[in-house]
Amino acid sequence: MVGRGNDTIDRLESAKAVGPQLIRLLRNRIVRGELAPGTRLSEAEIATAYCISRQPVREAFIRLADASLIEVRPQRGSYVSRILISAVVSAQFVREAVEADIVRRVASLATPADVAELEATLATQAEAINIEGPQPFIAADEAFHRQLAEVAGQKDGWEFLQPLKTQMDRVRYLSARNFPRATLVRQHSEIVDAIRKGDADEAEQRMRRHLRLILEDLPSVAAMFPDFFRQGAR
Repeated sequence: MVGRGNDTIDRLESAKAVGPQLIRLLRNRIVRGELAPGTRLSEAEIATAYCISRQPVREAFIRLADASLIEVRPQRGSYVSRILISAVVSAQFVREAVEADIVRRVASLATPADVAELEATLATQAEAINIEGPQPFIAADEAFHRQLAEVAGQKDGWEFLQPLKTQMDRVRYLSARNFPRATLVRQHSEIVDAIRKGDADEAEQRMRRHLRLILEDLPSVAAMFPDFFRQGAR
């Protein structure tokens, strides 16, 4: 069953292709935990809710299944998948390798204007610490890391990471509800300080430490939300 959450029919733009929009909306609802693991997804109900045919819904289900966000059970239906812990660990490994190189490059390339923009994003994230719900805080977090990639000339590299870190993002939304957000802002600030000094070694070290925090939190998050997680292979 799928009710109307934050993503409603009003957000499907008639001037744009329906399929990519629907994939994005459903993906976001799963990543944010609005559609919890085990939720049954009905092609007919989603098509009715968004006033579209069932074909783009069927295609969206295929794409979401490829991303391990839903599980299609023959003769039973489609259900939101649990978070695969090994996929989170693998995504963190790849992301750390990429962003460690990104921040090294930023430390050698960043202009005072670049640093000022990073600081502005940090201020936005700090303001979001006490906002109810994780979305504004995580949006500012994403903006910070995206800015680093852009300064490094790796905007495409950042986009390449997005599908790889989907399961990691699901954990981030869960942890942002209950774990200290101020710690993440402080770590971002330390990264910017290293960039400002042009210290590539320190910037890389602080980035690696920052991105490993999710692995430290993972056991506690999984214990707090046991119905969201599963062990084993894909």
